[in-house]
Amino acid sequence: MKNKMILKITIAIVVIAVIAIIIYFFSRNVNKNSKMGNNLSNKTNQEIEEYILNISSYEAEIDVEVETNKNKTKYKIKQSYVAPNIEKQTILEPSNISGLETVYDGNTLKINNTKLNLSTVYQNYQYMIENFLWLNSFIEDYKNSSNKKLYEENNMIIMEVTLHNNNQYVSSKKLFIDKTTGKITKMIVQDKNQKNLVYILYNEIKINSLKKEEVLAFRLNNFSVAQY
Repeated sequence: MKNKMILKITIAIVVIAVIAIIIYFFSRNVNKNSKMGNNLSNKTNQEIEEYILNISSYEAEIDVEVETNKNKTKYKIKQSYVAPNIEKQTILEPSNISGLETVYDGNTLKINNTKLNLSTVYQNYQYMIENFLWLNSFIEDYKNSSNKKLYEENNMIIMEVTLHNNNQYVSSKKLFIDKTTGKITKMIVQDKNQKNLVYILYNEIKINSLKKEEVLAFRLNNFSVAQY
């Protein structure tokens, strides 16, 4: 009887010890994840600015509204980017151009129609037409401009850059970052009268998680090759 009692006590002590160890490591992981999740929220505006400017890759799903004098056009787009110049963009909506995809690898531009399984390849493509939909385009403009500013408004950190280029319509770009979470929420491209030309809402964005191979991994059965 005495031995049974000792055995029960020993088992109870072991069980309690195991539970204590599990709780200890679980709490450590929770705290660690909490700190990682709140990492940007604890940063200063300047530190968040530096973080944005050092983005090396991103994947995003965005809603885009392009406004002209005559009408507004809306798109839903998926973008993937890996520095210095790997870009992939897929139209999700509207349905009549859904599946249209452009892929640039720094030298070759592919225009893919995923619905028809067709592709056109432009080899030795030396540059891409400036695309105001890309976050990396904003970052380059911001880095290279002497006319830029960082400020707060309505709990948003705003990075604004005034453009000096040959485009007579586009005057400035603004990137909005939620001060509480540190997440990019939207980007606005405006003309000289501060009228919105392009409005981009970031529904989802993952930063610094992509590799070049993931962006370029694509295969089509039918394609044509064009020299640019």
